Amino acid sequence: MTTVVAGVIERADRILIGQRKSGGAHPLKWEFPGGKVEPGEQPETALVRELHEELAIQAKIDQEITRYEYRYPGAAAAILLIFYRVLEFVGEPRNVDFERIEWVPKDRLREFDFLEGDGDFLQLFRG
Repeated sequence: MTTVVAGVIERADRILIGQRKSGGAHPLKWEFPGGKVEPGEQPETALVRELHEELAIQAKIDQEITRYEYRYPGAAAAILLIFYRVLEFVGEPRNVDFERIEWVPKDRLREFDFLEGDGDFLQLFRG
């Protein structure tokens, strides 16, 4: 099973989200930055790597928020999604790999068209 990690990056009561590029998979959907865990890699290490690649920051991974399996329609296998809180990082996040990024108040997350796999997390996180 493929494991995918996502960082919930918080600063001043806002959450950083990224919009996927128009030419890739799930075009223009919003997501929490992160990506696939490579074979032999620990999830926290993968998230540090992904956040550096996507946002050019050095993140300190805080606690795991939740994890669950999700199968996209038409996909051969489910993925394991793991969400981590990120409260500290070095550098100013910059858009390296997205169509665009935005700092959004938590209560406005519902206004964005997120990846289907993030739906269960958004329900939990919005409380």
